[in-house]
Amino acid sequence: MTNLLGQVQDLSLLVNYQDGAVVSKEVIKKKEGTVTVFAFDDGQGLSEHTAPFDALVYVIDGGVEIAIEGKPSVLKAGDMLIMPANKPHALKALSRFKMLLVMIKAVGIS
Repeated sequence: MTNLLGQVQDLSLLVNYQDGAVVSKEVIKKKEGTVTVFAFDDGQGLSEHTAPFDALVYVIDGGVEIAIEGKPSVLKAGDMLIMPANKPHALKALSRFKMLLVMIKAVGIS
């Protein structure tokens, strides 16, 4: 992982799109949580899964459908959504899209 501390970064340039793929780059990895930037090619996604902690998704570019417990929400650049802990969720790119995922692995945060 490249050291980005103290450096101004353009989130949209931290990962590049790849045909037929999902690409990710961890920006911060600590025991308390992670910050990761993802680039999804059109039609790519993540199948339904759960996570033990809340996760904040911020869409940097493009569009995505995120379903939480089967209820879909469509997000575009500039939108954010908090996916609740222990609830099944899935993502599907509606176009090429990039997102920032922030996962805080601590209790007592609201």
